Amino acid sequence: MRMNKERIILGIDPGTIVMGYGIIRIVGNKPKVEALGVLQLDKYEDHYLRLSKIFERVTGLIDEYLPNELAIEAPFFGKNVQSMLKLGRAQGVAIAAALNKGIPIFEYAPLKIKMSITGNGSASKEQVAGMLQRFLHIPDQNMLPQMDATDGLAAAVCHFFQTNTPVAEKKYTGWKDYINKNPQKAKKDG
Repeated sequence: MRMNKERIILGIDPGTIVMGYGIIRIVGNKPKVEALGVLQLDKYEDHYLRLSKIFERVTGLIDEYLPNELAIEAPFFGKNVQSMLKLGRAQGVAIAAALNKGIPIFEYAPLKIKMSITGNGSASKEQVAGMLQRFLHIPDQNMLPQMDATDGLAAAVCHFFQTNTPVAEKKYTGWKDYINKNPQKAKKDG
């Protein structure tokens, strides 16, 4: 999937207490942070109201930034079945918002995201945030204290790394093919 044109990736770290998001714009081969933030949901008692707020926020981000793709962190397997169910619902609602707007979804396991950003699948949230800050040249004052925001950004950057292939060099079948495709480089004897 090689793309030369500008594209925008929305990354989401789903959650029913805090949902993190990060948006990057890629021009040519260079990603730049467009937005970074969190949706704080702990003030809402009702679980279904939280899901509604997630849907509204993701839809709002899509309407505002017009992303081409959504990269979302997949739920990890834990021992608490209720927590996993709630997290899966949060992820599903975010995905539904993107599907509703016709945006392709790309899902990445937390291990894959950490590995993509830091080279270490068991990296801490602080290590991931530090690498993102250096890679994207984010000033210190712009890093949010909530690591969920950088986790959303990490999902977007992971997707950028997975889909951004370098421009392939021209292939030639031999010298004759090379000269035919590059006549300006052939020297003719007089």
